[in-house]
Amino acid sequence: MSKTFIIEAVMLAVHGQLMLPSKPVTYLIPYTTIQELYELHTSPEPIMLEHEDDGFVKQMIGELIVFFEESFNKKKIEKALSIPWGKSPPLPINEHVTLMVVYAIDNEAYGDQFDPIETELILTAIREKAILLTDQFDFIERLVESAIPVEAFDVEDFEFAVEGDNQV
Repeated sequence: MSKTFIIEAVMLAVHGQLMLPSKPVTYLIPYTTIQELYELHTSPEPIMLEHEDDGFVKQMIGELIVFFEESFNKKKIEKALSIPWGKSPPLPINEHVTLMVVYAIDNEAYGDQFDPIETELILTAIREKAILLTDQFDFIERLVESAIPVEAFDVEDFEFAVEGDNQV
């Protein structure tokens, strides 16, 4: 059975290990984080500290954009965008990784403490009863401090999250 994680699209480009899990995983990706890929891809601002790493990550972002724009995938995504909280049919990446796009709606429930994308990640994790995966330690700290009812893991603990018995 596949384990489900809530994640930003860019993390798939930045953290290659997410595409090679030891067990099947499904990543639920809020649609706004896919839109963010276009900005990151064309931005002159570096994503990574090292120039070579930045070039590689931007190349991976470009590949993700192409994947999401493929006719068949685009139709699946558009289907999800027809209703609030709609989910796309599965978009398989490889034998262990499947993506699903969620048309998450930021209802400003956590707007004082979290930005709109963080709020969408939180609400999606709550709604789907799934684990939130992030590389932003300060985001995890704010989740804990605010007593947000989600389970969150740092990307560095990804394999533990995949292997573990953790349930939301």
